[in-house]
Amino acid sequence: MPEMQRSFPIACSIIIAGDFLASAARESTTGPSVAHRQDSGDHMRSTVTRRTTVIIATVATVVVGGGIAYAYWSSTGYGSGSATTGTSSAFVVSSSPPTGAALTPGGPTQTMSFTVTNPSSGSQTLANVAISVANTDGTAWTAVEGCSALDYAVGVPTIAYGPIAPSGMVTGTVTIGMNNLDSNQDACQGITAPLYIVAS
Repeated sequence: MPEMQRSFPIACSIIIAGDFLASAARESTTGPSVAHRQDSGDHMRSTVTRRTTVIIATVATVVVGGGIAYAYWSSTGYGSGSATTGTSSAFVVSSSPPTGAALTPGGPTQTMSFTVTNPSSGSQTLANVAISVANTDGTAWTAVEGCSALDYAVGVPTIAYGPIAPSGMVTGTVTIGMNNLDSNQDACQGITAPLYIVAS
């Protein structure tokens, strides 16, 4: 429909111009006499030319003025929002009693299994597990005079590191042995050495 609206004024002007030119042509051929036509020929041509010029100008004006102009304001808006994040939860570490023969200086080792659980509602990554002979709060342990953490050796834990799913767990193992020192270690006989496990 917009295209028909723009072309309609142009078509009407062309029809008007055509009718006018046809009428002018009839006047030039139906006048009172040949002489009169000759006398008025120049005047008629001049008149037709002027009127034609006026009509053409009018058509051109209609064509130019027949378009539709558009204008608008531009604008920009901004907004903000927020999201609340939770915090990490400490891994829960548990262990099983070690298996293997009793420890002796430079003798057999025992193997202990342990589990690291992710109690969080989101995934958490386990990057390291450190195990040492120490009190449950991580402080240095000494059983009695002459027997301490220096008499024992803890191996490198074996466990799968990486993301742990919410409420998921991974299990690892570690070995414990007794160092063979160049001093009397009789004070360690029958002692149960505590292990301190840190999972991070």
